[in-house]
Amino acid sequence: MKFAMFKKILMAGLIGVTCVATAAHAADLLDEAKARGTLRIGLEGTFPPFDSKNDKGELVGFDVDVAKAVAAKLGLKPEFITTEWSGIIAGLQAGKFDVIVNQVGATDARKKVLDFSPAYTYSAAQLIQRNDDTREFKSLAELKGKKLGVGLGSNYETMAKSVPGIDVKTYPGAPEYLNDLASKRLDAALNDRLMLAYLLKNSKLPLRQGATLEGGTPSAIPFKQGNPKFAKAIDDAMTQLEADGTLTKISEKWFGIDVTKPIKK
Repeated sequence: MKFAMFKKILMAGLIGVTCVATAAHAADLLDEAKARGTLRIGLEGTFPPFDSKNDKGELVGFDVDVAKAVAAKLGLKPEFITTEWSGIIAGLQAGKFDVIVNQVGATDARKKVLDFSPAYTYSAAQLIQRNDDTREFKSLAELKGKKLGVGLGSNYETMAKSVPGIDVKTYPGAPEYLNDLASKRLDAALNDRLMLAYLLKNSKLPLRQGATLEGGTPSAIPFKQGNPKFAKAIDDAMTQLEADGTLTKISEKWFGIDVTKPIKK
C-alpha cells in the first residue's frame, strides 16, 4: 500500500512538472515564426485577382503581394499553404498556418475567436455604367424601369430583385453582362467593388464605375488569439505598409484604384 501511494504521489508530481514545462515553452507565435524563419500564410490559390497561379505555376495576386510585403516587414520569408476556403479558418485554428491572407471578412463573430490585423480592403456593392452615359444612378430605386445586369445566383441578383420595378437580367458571369452593357443592351450592371475594379482594368471596354450602394465587411488578416507580440508585429507591419504607400501601390497594380482605404460616399 505504501509503495502504491508513493507511486501515485510521484506520478502526480511528474504530471505537474510536465504542465509547468509546457506552459513555460508556450512561446508567442512571433517567436515561433522567427525561429522558423518563415511566415506561414494560408490562402486558396484559386481566387483571382487575389490569389491564383499563373502559367508558370507561381502564386500571384493582390493578397499574395500583400502577404509578401507583411512577411518582409517581419523579417521573414513567406511560406504559402493553399487550402480550400471551407476549411481555411479551421486550418488556422489548428496551427497549419500563422495567418490567412485571403479576403477574410473581419466580422464580429470571427473576432470572438480570432485576432485580426487592421483592415486592408473595403468592399461594397457598386454599379457600373457606360462611359458615354450621362445619367448618374445613385441607388437601385433610380433603376426602376431600367435593365440591370447581375450574375446568376449571386447576392447581387437577390439585392436587385428586392427592389420592385427593376428589369433584372441574369448572366452566367461578369464578361457576358459587361459586354451587353457596353453594347447598350443594359442600362447598368451590379457587382462587388473590388471585382469591378479588376474587371474594368482588364476588359478594355468603354465602361466606368458608378455609385457605391452598400458597404460590406472590411477584410483583414486573422491569426490565433493569445499572441500579443505577434499581434503588435502584424499591426506595426500593416501600419507601416499603409504609411509608406505600399498598400496603395499594390492596390493600384491589381485594381487601378486604391481599395485599401475606407469608402467615402
